[in-house]
Amino acid sequence: MVYTSDNPDNSLLISKLEDTFGLALVRHKNCYLGFLNEAEIYFAEEYLKKSDYDFCFWGGYENSERKILCALYNDFVSDDVPVSAIEFSYRKTDKLSHRDFLGTIMSLGIERDTVGDILIEEGRSVVFVKTEIKDYIISQIDKIGGVGVKISEADLENLPDKEEFKDQTVTLSSLRLDAIVAVFAGVSREKAQRLISQGLVMINYSPCSSLSRKVKVNDIVSVRKHGKCIIKNLIGETKKGRLKLAVQFIR
Repeated sequence: MVYTSDNPDNSLLISKLEDTFGLALVRHKNCYLGFLNEAEIYFAEEYLKKSDYDFCFWGGYENSERKILCALYNDFVSDDVPVSAIEFSYRKTDKLSHRDFLGTIMSLGIERDTVGDILIEEGRSVVFVKTEIKDYIISQIDKIGGVGVKISEADLENLPDKEEFKDQTVTLSSLRLDAIVAVFAGVSREKAQRLISQGLVMINYSPCSSLSRKVKVNDIVSVRKHGKCIIKNLIGETKKGRLKLAVQFIR
C-alpha cells in the first residue's frame, strides 16, 4: 500500500496519531497506539518528524516488526508500554505456522492492531499482544490449528529467533533498484528485473515497478520471499569505479 498525504488510509492513520498525542497532552502522561505494521510505522515516523511531538516505537523486544507508537509526555519506560508476551508450548512434531496462531486469535473477535509479532520455533511460540487482551486470550484458547497447547507468560530473555540480521559490504555498478535486488536476492540482473516488473519488490514498503529507480541511504528494499535490505551507508568507490555500499540484510 502506498502512503501519500491524500490517501484515505493515510488520513485515518494521521487522525489516530493526532488523537493519541492529543490524549497525552490532556492526560499529562504517555499514551499508546498500535500495533502498527512496518508500512504504518514508516509513514508515522516520517509524518511525526515534521512535528514537535516526542515519540518512539516499541513492540516488546528489540527489532520487533510490529510496534506500538508511544506518544511521549514523560520519559519512555519500556515496562510501561501495554505489551504482554504469551508463550504457547506444544509437541515438536506439531508444525504450527504464523497463520495458525493469527487465525485462532482473530477468530475470538480480536482486532488486528492488538496483536504484535508472532515468533515460532519447534514446539514453542511467543505472541505479543496488548496487555488488555492477554487474560482473555489465555482463558479462551487451548488449541491452535487443532493442536493442544499449554499457555504461560513468556520469558523475554529466551525468545524464539525471528530474523537473521547480516551486515555486509557490497559492490554495485550503480544504485539502480535492479542492481541492489540482484545482489540481495542472489539472482541475475535479468531475474531481478522480472521480480520488480511482477510487483514483488517494494521500497520503503511501497510497491515499486521502476527498474531504474535509484536507491538511497536509509531506503528499505523488500523482496517477497527474500526478506529486506536496508541501505546503511555509501562508503565510496572501488579502484574500478564500482560503488561500495554498507547494507543490512534481514532474511
